[in-house]
Amino acid sequence: MNWVEFLKPVVAMLVFDTLFALMTALVKKALADGLNHVVFITLRQFVAAVLLAPIAYFKERNTRPRFTTEIFAYMFMSALLGGLCAQYLFFLGLSYTTATLTATFSNMTPVFTFLIAIPLQLETVDVRSKAGLAKVIGTLMSVGGATLLGLYKGAALTHTTSSVQEHGAKGITSNSSSISKERWMLGSVLLVLNCISFSLWMLLQGKLTKKYPAVFSSTAFMTSFSSMQAGVVALTTQRRLSVWLIRGNIQIIAVVFAGVGVSGIGYVLMTWCIEKKGPVFTAGFMPLIQIMAALIDLFFLHEQIFLGSAIGAALVIGGLYLLLWGKSKEASATALLAKAVEQDGEKKENLEA
Repeated sequence: MNWVEFLKPVVAMLVFDTLFALMTALVKKALADGLNHVVFITLRQFVAAVLLAPIAYFKERNTRPRFTTEIFAYMFMSALLGGLCAQYLFFLGLSYTTATLTATFSNMTPVFTFLIAIPLQLETVDVRSKAGLAKVIGTLMSVGGATLLGLYKGAALTHTTSSVQEHGAKGITSNSSSISKERWMLGSVLLVLNCISFSLWMLLQGKLTKKYPAVFSSTAFMTSFSSMQAGVVALTTQRRLSVWLIRGNIQIIAVVFAGVGVSGIGYVLMTWCIEKKGPVFTAGFMPLIQIMAALIDLFFLHEQIFLGSAIGAALVIGGLYLLLWGKSKEASATALLAKAVEQDGEKKENLEA
């Protein structure tokens, strides 16, 4: 029974990673096929809301906290940061780069969360301890890796000739190197902004889950609000009604899969894992998305893997695990200190008695 309980969150995060990597590849194809970014977000979040609303109603109708103005403000901002801004920047960056690079930048989210949490006094750093030093070095490694990903593309490690000819890959060639480099750098900037937006969303969610501890209901509200927000943006920026038409099987599959698989099932699984095992455990599985996306890129999308991506990804993943190791060590030290204080208190009580 203990092994079953241990494996549940592990399996849940592996399922989430697989769903997210598959979605990244599908959306890459759908965007290239002409699907509008904001329209996609609107429809994806709408599908997720339709899926989650009845589940939330029947599962949490007796345990759901009262919906106050403060909760509404939290959920509105949560939808704006995580549902609209983060997703728009993510998919726009994806259209300029590759699924592998996009997934690699997603690994930077815990690092940016850590950096933002320091000035907000939600995270402390003691460079005199091994754990604190590991957090600092890990952060610098990840930031350096992300910078390398954005500024250096390098030689193609796979499909150097035939892929470019057969699939029209956007690698650096003698005729289009400047365009490819510009798109690569612009996409990298957009993906960094996506990480910052998603990090802010995670910090906001940390407070929201304490004020409104109803996973299905909060996710249903967030997807509903973000669908409406994205819809307003789409209607004001896209005057042509034709952008709302979903053409072809790949666009339909991308919208439904992203809505049901990731925004619906995936984020509920991730939230459940955070509740059960904490954010450090959950974040530790994020680098697997990059590996899965790279395999999908290579074998199904026939995209090239570049030297800069390989080196940068290694730095990002190595830095992330240093950061997570430091956080886990600090958590262990804090738990031991709390236990020691509790034991001292019990000894004093026994002596006084």
